[in-house]
Amino acid sequence: MKFESLMLKSLFTACMLVCVLTMGAMLTAKTTVPNVAAAHAPAVTIANSAG
Repeated sequence: MKFESLMLKSLFTACMLVCVLTMGAMLTAKTTVPNVAAAHAPAVTIANSAG
């Protein structure tokens, strides 16, 4: 019973570490506005030319 308990605790710890690292990476990711605007530029151009 102790072995299973130790394995579950270590699995929980590993999962929490992965979740915290993933959340930290998402919250600290830097995006630049020109790249985002350039990626959506064709959709805006099509909408403006149709109007």
